[in-house]
Amino acid sequence: MNITPHNIVSLGGVVVGLSLLVWEIVTWWPGTKSATKPKHLLKLLPFALAWLYGMLLILSAGGFLGLAADWSLWGASEIGDAVLEYGAGGTSPEVTRTSNLALTAGGHGFVVVATVGLVAVWFKRRGINWMLVRAVLCGICLGLAGGIAGVAGYVLSPAVSTAGDAIVGLL
Repeated sequence: MNITPHNIVSLGGVVVGLSLLVWEIVTWWPGTKSATKPKHLLKLLPFALAWLYGMLLILSAGGFLGLAADWSLWGASEIGDAVLEYGAGGTSPEVTRTSNLALTAGGHGFVVVATVGLVAVWFKRRGINWMLVRAVLCGICLGLAGGIAGVAGYVLSPAVSTAGDAIVGLL
């Protein structure tokens, strides 16, 4: 089994992230007629926002939030690697995209504000919302991936950095 280094995602990590995404879509899916109704589509919004937040966490350069995201990515990659290698008999190469994007100072500020919002949602519910936990872990696993799985992270980083810089007046 490969030991995945810091801030690198293996195929196993992407498999874990995609598995969490498929789990959510399958459990949400109401059928062909109901899936296109706006009321039912809104049920995916919390997952999508927490998923994007997870991608922002893994794009954070450091600190406690970045460290927690790195540990989560490492753990998910190791679990996925073990499943691929011992469960399916395959291999698990690294699939991190070649150009990693880091957040700017304003982008890091945006991540802190988003973290406060997520913690507020958790405390409001008075318990752990496992759907949000799955969504954040899914975003962490897919945020650095190359190819289609990680395209949202590639687009998200400059958008959040620009928005964060504009809000705090760094532009």
